[in-house]
Amino acid sequence: MPIRSRNVAFKSLSVLLALLAPAGAFAALGGKLASVQDDVAHMGGTLASHAMSGYTRHDLGRRNSGAVHEFTNAQGAVFAVTWSGPGKPDLRQLLGSYFSTMQAAGAPNGRQLHGLRRPTMVDRSGVRIIQTGHMGWFRGIAYVPALAPAGFDPGTIDPNA
Repeated sequence: MPIRSRNVAFKSLSVLLALLAPAGAFAALGGKLASVQDDVAHMGGTLASHAMSGYTRHDLGRRNSGAVHEFTNAQGAVFAVTWSGPGKPDLRQLLGSYFSTMQAAGAPNGRQLHGLRRPTMVDRSGVRIIQTGHMGWFRGIAYVPALAPAGFDPGTIDPNA
């Protein structure tokens, strides 16, 4: 088989496998604790978990020296995600079904207007997302109030921590 045909076949197989993969394979916002390891593998990073008061913080180190923190409640649901560092992580993966909500909060067609350095802010009853940054450094926080433990203050989680 010629090299070009093998490359086409490999790409086709990769696309097919991606389409057949379960949608809940990653620890998206609102997802389950068991998939945090999948995020580490997807990002090629490291993981350290820390028990906090009423929740657990999972620190994912990214290859580019950025960080992602996923917060799980006592039931094992991811109720908050933060990110910071050079380049954005895969937000479609991290935000799961809330990704389209964030896109819709941008300018028309889901895009931010060029030249404006305003953060993307989503404040809906089901989710709150703030994303800011500039070329070379991005940070953000997203959380689902209904999944957060009682007394949780989103001001206590710092994307840069």
